[in-house]
Amino acid sequence: MPTTRYFDEQVSIRRAYLRLEWCERTVARPEYSAVQADGRVRYWRRIEEFDGRWLRVITLEDGITIHNAFPDRRFSLPATASSEER
Repeated sequence: MPTTRYFDEQVSIRRAYLRLEWCERTVARPEYSAVQADGRVRYWRRIEEFDGRWLRVITLEDGITIHNAFPDRRFSLPATASSEER
C-alpha cells in the first residue's frame, strides 16, 4: 500500500514499534471505519500481536494511502455500529 511522506518521515520513525503489515491489515480488513469531515478515512482493528490493542490508521481520501497510524487506547466499538460501518 502507498504511504505519504508524513508517514514515512514522521510516523514510522516516532512509532517504530508499529509494523506496516499491521497498518495494511487494518485498512484491508477493519473492524470499524469512519470518514472524517476532511474526507480522510479512519480504520480501526485490534492487533493480537500488539497485545490485543486497537490500532487506528488514517488514510487519505482515496481510502488506500496510509497517512497516520497509532494505538488508540480510548477506542471501543460503538454499540450501535452497523455491519456497513464495520
